[in-house]
Amino acid sequence: MPVTVVVGAQWGDEGKAKVIDLLSKEHTFVVRYQGGHNAGHTVVVDGDKYALQLVPSGVLYEHVIPVIANGVVVDLPTLFSEVDMLESRGISCSELKVSSRAHLIFPWHQAHDAIAEAMRGDDKIGTTLKGIGPAYADKARRVGIRAGDVHDPERFAALIRDRAKAENKLIAEAGGEPLDVEDMVIQFGEMGARLKPYVCDTISLLHNGLANSAHVLLEGAQATFLDLDHGTYPYVTSSNPTAGGACAGTGLGPRHIDRVVGITKAYTTRVGAGPFVTELFDEDGETLGRVGKEFGTVTGRARRCGWLDVVMLRYAVRLNSLTELSLTKLDILDGFETVKICTGYSYRGEEITEYPDRYDVLEEIEPVYIELPGWGTALTEKREPSHLPQEAQDFIRVVEEHVGIPVRVVGVGAERDDYLVWGSE
Repeated sequence: MPVTVVVGAQWGDEGKAKVIDLLSKEHTFVVRYQGGHNAGHTVVVDGDKYALQLVPSGVLYEHVIPVIANGVVVDLPTLFSEVDMLESRGISCSELKVSSRAHLIFPWHQAHDAIAEAMRGDDKIGTTLKGIGPAYADKARRVGIRAGDVHDPERFAALIRDRAKAENKLIAEAGGEPLDVEDMVIQFGEMGARLKPYVCDTISLLHNGLANSAHVLLEGAQATFLDLDHGTYPYVTSSNPTAGGACAGTGLGPRHIDRVVGITKAYTTRVGAGPFVTELFDEDGETLGRVGKEFGTVTGRARRCGWLDVVMLRYAVRLNSLTELSLTKLDILDGFETVKICTGYSYRGEEITEYPDRYDVLEEIEPVYIELPGWGTALTEKREPSHLPQEAQDFIRVVEEHVGIPVRVVGVGAERDDYLVWGSE
């Protein structure tokens, strides 16, 4: 399969990095196609944790060429902090490629992010304040500065100086502190020189790789229900994490893609504000958060927790043309006497069969659950489907029945090898 896309099927934090790490074994290129350093992917190898925000998860394999593609917005301090961290731990980043078309994030983006969020008062979006949205806004306004601009240092400096002066006026008008323009020119000039060896035409790189029978893995950040067009707007990210975004974000056409893997936890979590149909405010919700260690990789914020919602997953299957699911963190349900799966919605007493397209409707939705017996035993050591308790097997089959596609991988622990291939027997 020449091109595989990995997509979060919920609100992010589904364990994409672990599945990407698993799939990277059989791919030459692992490509990040959207988002910025507002998303964190964590891989655990022999007890060592690698928390990545920009560098693709496949970097942990020597044979992989990690690519930051054109759909990503790149924060240079974060990128180089990750590169330094990885190389200090023996992971080479010499093969890292950054698209010349990828837009860069600057301090004025973060300043605008903070000002806009503060102005919302009690109606905050829950942004990470990393400058992601303003950077994408500049891209849409056609005033952004791209990675390829570092090839001409004088022009790069002039672009920064001009934009910084213009943005300082807007920041001052909004009551913010103006930025030191010349200090920024010097700082980013130095980082631009460091970035230059990594920058290339990644579109040609990937197409040439495909022409030479390379396998390509496209890695999304965030997830389906944070998609700018298809998520729970306005509580969404500023890009398109869905599979369609993988084409625009890499320059690869849809005919190249023949496998789309959706990642879902065995329950549901969300960071920040926005509707959440199955959210729990009781002891079960607290247990999911505590046992699942549900804290954001980037922000450290506690995640909201709830039961698995297969109505959401069916919608994710449609939007992304998912071919299979990877079901992660099934082991977090080990201690529950019973577990629930939301299989339907009720709106003002009437059954809803489609995922609502309106935020105000979502806020009034009541979940319709089925309740299944728990398995009461630890799953972490399980490596074959037949080794799972019957109750755990039944849980997986209920998910498959309701979403209409097969589960292929089941995660049963935090370590790299804590998984089993479902349906292998």
